Amino acid sequence: MTDRKTLQLRDPSETGDEAPSIKKKGRGWEISEKRLDALHEQAREMRRHSSEAHKALADKFAKANLGPFIFKRHAVVGSAIVDFNCHKLGMAIAIDEEGQNDTLAKRRDKSLEAVGIRVMRIAAKDILENMDAVLERITLGMRSRIADKRQRRADHEGANR
Repeated sequence: MTDRKTLQLRDPSETGDEAPSIKKKGRGWEISEKRLDALHEQAREMRRHSSEAHKALADKFAKANLGPFIFKRHAVVGSAIVDFNCHKLGMAIAIDEEGQNDTLAKRRDKSLEAVGIRVMRIAAKDILENMDAVLERITLGMRSRIADKRQRRADHEGANR
Protein backbone atom coordinates (compact mmCIF):
# COMPACT_ATOMS: atom_id res chain seq x y z
CA MET A 1 0.00 0.00 0.00
CA THR A 2 0.96 3.59 -0.53
CA ASP A 3 1.26 6.16 2.17
CA ARG A 4 -1.37 8.88 2.12
CA LYS A 5 -0.18 12.43 2.09
CA THR A 6 -1.98 15.00 4.15
CA LEU A 7 -2.11 18.68 3.57
CA GLN A 8 -0.13 20.60 6.13
CA LEU A 9 -1.25 24.18 6.75
CA ARG A 10 1.05 26.58 8.45
CA ASP A 11 -0.13 28.60 11.37
CA PRO A 12 -0.61 32.24 10.18
CA SER A 13 1.14 33.51 13.31
CA GLU A 14 4.32 31.73 12.20
CA THR A 15 4.43 33.47 8.82
CA GLY A 16 3.33 36.87 10.09
CA ASP A 17 0.33 36.89 7.72
CA GLU A 18 -3.00 37.83 9.20
CA ALA A 19 -5.98 35.81 8.05
CA PRO A 20 -8.50 38.01 6.23
CA SER A 21 -11.75 38.59 8.05
CA ILE A 22 -14.60 36.61 6.62
CA LYS A 23 -17.38 38.82 5.30
CA LYS A 24 -20.83 37.54 5.93
CA LYS A 25 -23.91 37.63 3.75
CA GLY A 26 -24.70 41.36 3.41
CA ARG A 27 -22.46 41.91 0.36
CA GLY A 28 -19.43 42.77 2.39
CA TRP A 29 -21.23 44.93 4.92
CA GLU A 30 -20.23 42.42 7.62
CA ILE A 31 -23.76 42.01 8.91
CA SER A 32 -24.81 38.77 10.56
CA GLU A 33 -27.30 36.59 8.72
CA LYS A 34 -29.77 36.95 11.58
CA ARG A 35 -29.62 40.77 11.46
CA LEU A 36 -29.90 40.83 7.67
CA ASP A 37 -32.93 38.53 7.74
CA ALA A 38 -34.57 40.78 10.35
CA LEU A 39 -33.91 43.84 8.16
CA HIS A 40 -35.47 42.16 5.11
CA GLU A 41 -38.52 41.15 7.14
CA GLN A 42 -38.87 44.71 8.46
CA ALA A 43 -38.59 46.08 4.89
CA ARG A 44 -41.34 43.67 3.74
CA GLU A 45 -43.55 44.89 6.55
CA MET A 46 -42.84 48.52 5.61
CA ARG A 47 -43.81 47.80 1.98
CA ARG A 48 -47.10 46.30 3.16
CA HIS A 49 -47.91 49.33 5.34
CA SER A 50 -46.53 52.32 3.40
CA SER A 51 -47.43 55.93 4.12
CA GLU A 52 -49.49 57.98 1.66
CA ALA A 53 -46.43 59.97 0.58
CA HIS A 54 -44.50 56.77 -0.05
CA LYS A 55 -47.36 55.28 -2.10
CA ALA A 56 -47.66 58.45 -4.19
CA LEU A 57 -43.94 58.57 -5.02
CA ALA A 58 -43.82 54.80 -5.68
CA ASP A 59 -46.71 55.23 -8.12
CA LYS A 60 -44.82 57.98 -9.98
CA PHE A 61 -41.68 55.82 -10.18
CA ALA A 62 -43.71 52.87 -11.47
CA LYS A 63 -45.20 54.96 -14.30
CA ALA A 64 -42.00 56.85 -15.19
CA ASN A 65 -39.57 55.74 -17.87
CA LEU A 66 -36.24 56.10 -16.12
CA GLY A 67 -34.29 53.97 -18.57
CA PRO A 68 -31.78 51.71 -16.82
CA PHE A 69 -32.38 53.34 -13.44
CA ILE A 70 -34.78 51.51 -11.14
CA PHE A 71 -35.79 52.77 -7.71
CA LYS A 72 -36.68 49.91 -5.37
CA ARG A 73 -39.08 50.52 -2.48
CA HIS A 74 -37.99 50.07 1.14
CA ALA A 75 -34.65 48.62 0.14
CA VAL A 76 -32.10 47.17 2.54
CA VAL A 77 -28.75 48.89 2.03
CA GLY A 78 -26.10 47.68 4.42
CA SER A 79 -27.65 47.82 7.86
CA ALA A 80 -30.23 50.47 6.92
CA ILE A 81 -33.59 50.49 5.21
CA VAL A 82 -34.10 53.39 2.81
CA ASP A 83 -37.43 54.39 1.30
CA PHE A 84 -36.16 54.19 -2.29
CA ASN A 85 -32.81 53.01 -3.61
CA CYS A 86 -31.25 53.09 -7.07
CA HIS A 87 -28.31 50.70 -6.93
CA LYS A 88 -26.99 51.67 -10.36
CA LEU A 89 -26.74 55.35 -9.38
CA GLY A 90 -25.69 54.77 -5.79
CA MET A 91 -28.55 57.03 -4.73
CA ALA A 92 -31.11 56.67 -1.97
CA ILE A 93 -34.23 58.70 -1.27
CA ALA A 94 -35.44 59.09 2.30
CA ILE A 95 -38.92 60.43 3.01
CA ASP A 96 -39.04 62.53 6.17
CA GLU A 97 -42.27 61.79 7.99
CA GLU A 98 -43.47 63.97 10.85
CA GLY A 99 -42.34 62.77 14.26
CA GLN A 100 -39.41 60.61 13.13
CA ASN A 101 -36.05 60.52 14.90
CA ASP A 102 -33.80 62.97 12.99
CA THR A 103 -30.64 62.01 14.92
CA LEU A 104 -30.97 58.37 13.87
CA ALA A 105 -31.72 59.39 10.27
CA LYS A 106 -28.64 61.63 10.09
CA ARG A 107 -26.42 58.87 11.48
CA ARG A 108 -27.79 56.44 8.88
CA ASP A 109 -27.21 59.00 6.11
CA LYS A 110 -23.60 59.52 7.19
CA SER A 111 -22.89 55.78 7.16
CA LEU A 112 -24.41 55.43 3.68
CA GLU A 113 -22.50 58.42 2.32
CA ALA A 114 -19.29 56.98 3.76
CA VAL A 115 -19.62 54.06 1.33
CA GLY A 116 -20.56 56.24 -1.65
CA ILE A 117 -24.35 56.28 -1.54
CA ARG A 118 -25.83 59.74 -1.86
CA VAL A 119 -28.97 60.24 0.26
CA MET A 120 -31.65 62.71 -0.79
CA ARG A 121 -34.09 63.68 1.95
CA ILE A 122 -37.60 64.77 0.96
CA ALA A 123 -40.39 65.86 3.29
CA ALA A 124 -43.58 63.79 3.07
CA LYS A 125 -45.58 67.03 3.06
CA ASP A 126 -43.77 68.18 -0.11
CA ILE A 127 -44.56 64.92 -1.90
CA LEU A 128 -48.25 65.18 -1.12
CA GLU A 129 -48.56 68.92 -1.85
CA ASN A 130 -46.11 69.60 -4.69
CA MET A 131 -45.21 66.40 -6.53
CA ASP A 132 -43.90 68.20 -9.64
CA ALA A 133 -41.25 70.10 -7.67
CA VAL A 134 -40.22 66.88 -5.90
CA LEU A 135 -39.87 65.02 -9.21
CA GLU A 136 -37.81 67.89 -10.63
CA ARG A 137 -35.52 67.78 -7.59
CA ILE A 138 -35.11 63.99 -7.93
CA THR A 139 -34.33 64.39 -11.64
CA LEU A 140 -31.66 67.01 -10.89
CA GLY A 141 -30.19 64.71 -8.24
CA MET A 142 -30.08 61.84 -10.72
CA ARG A 143 -28.38 64.00 -13.35
CA SER A 144 -25.83 65.17 -10.80
CA ARG A 145 -25.12 61.58 -9.78
CA ILE A 146 -24.73 60.47 -13.41
CA ALA A 147 -22.29 63.34 -14.03
CA ASP A 148 -20.30 62.39 -10.91
CA LYS A 149 -20.05 58.79 -12.05
CA ARG A 150 -18.93 59.84 -15.55
CA GLN A 151 -16.29 62.14 -14.08
CA ARG A 152 -14.95 59.41 -11.79
CA ARG A 153 -14.82 56.99 -14.74
CA ALA A 154 -12.92 59.53 -16.86
CA ASP A 155 -10.50 60.24 -13.99
CA HIS A 156 -9.95 56.50 -13.49
CA GLU A 157 -9.31 55.88 -17.19
CA GLY A 158 -6.96 58.87 -17.37
CA ALA A 159 -4.97 57.61 -14.39
CA ASN A 160 -4.57 54.15 -15.94
CA ARG A 161 -3.15 55.36 -19.26
